[in-house]
Amino acid sequence: MSVRKLRGTVLNVERTGESKIDEDGLRWDRCVFTVRIEGFSKRTPDERLPPGLAGKEVKVVRWCCFDWHYKVGVKKTLEPDETEAVLEGKPTPTVYW
Repeated sequence: MSVRKLRGTVLNVERTGESKIDEDGLRWDRCVFTVRIEGFSKRTPDERLPPGLAGKEVKVVRWCCFDWHYKVGVKKTLEPDETEAVLEGKPTPTVYW
């Protein structure tokens, strides 16, 4: 069985105010991305979205540091555990709606 990963477009990036400094002295901000689900990643071309999931907006939590982490309008791929949570309709600490 292949690893399934949902993919969508980033509509918004919101900083939560929580941050941390890594071992290199870089500041990482905890961010919540609003992602509109569009389908599965290109690596799983045979997968089909369940009815009603296309266009659904989900919130995805990530740590951001560099300017390209904050881009809107780009594609974002969910992790396999996040994908399964969305497909099962069970929110987690890193993906919810």
